Amino acid sequence: MNMRLHAFEPASRSNGPGLRAVVWFQGCTLACPGCFNPDAHDPEGGQTCDTEDLTRQILEAKQTVEGVSISGGEPFQQPEALLDLLQRMKECGLSRLVFTGFTLDEAKALPLGPQILACVDILVAGRYVRSRHVGQGLIGSSNQRIHCLTTRYRPSDFVGIPASEIILHRDGSITLTGVSPRRMGH
Repeated sequence: MNMRLHAFEPASRSNGPGLRAVVWFQGCTLACPGCFNPDAHDPEGGQTCDTEDLTRQILEAKQTVEGVSISGGEPFQQPEALLDLLQRMKECGLSRLVFTGFTLDEAKALPLGPQILACVDILVAGRYVRSRHVGQGLIGSSNQRIHCLTTRYRPSDFVGIPASEIILHRDGSITLTGVSPRRMGH
C-alpha cells in the first residue's frame, strides 16, 4: 500500500523506549504553532513509499531495535497506510509507538481509529501547545499524554529518554530528532 513518507530513521534513542526505528508520515492539517517538524505538514511533500518496502527496512534493523515509533506529520491522516504498516509489524515482536496530535478520544473517533489503536502499544497524544512546552520524556507540551495501551511498558520506561538527538549518517547527512530537537546553528 502506498503512503506519503517524510523520513525514515533505522535507529534512534529519542523517539521512545530503547533503540527504535522511526517512521515520519508526511502531511498534517493540524499545523500546531511551534511544531517541531513543519516540513512534514505539506500532504504533497515527502515521497511516495510502499508500506511493504518500509516494513522490510524496519525488519532489517530488528536485531538491534526493540520497536518502531511512528510520527509525522500526522499518521492518523493516512489511516489506511498507518493500519497496514502497524498490522505488518504486529507479528514481528517489535513494539509499536505512535505520536499523534489528536487526543485518545479523538483518535478513537477517527476513520479506522479503533483498529489502529488495537495495534499500538504506546500512544503519545495531544496537540503541541508552544506556551506549555516541556520537551522531555516524549512529551512536547504539558497537555500531551502517554497512553500505555498494552502491558508492554510502564510509565518508568519513559524516564531518561533524551529530548533531542543528533544522528550523523555515513553519507555525511544529519538527522535532528526528538520531542525538543536542536536546530542547526542554535
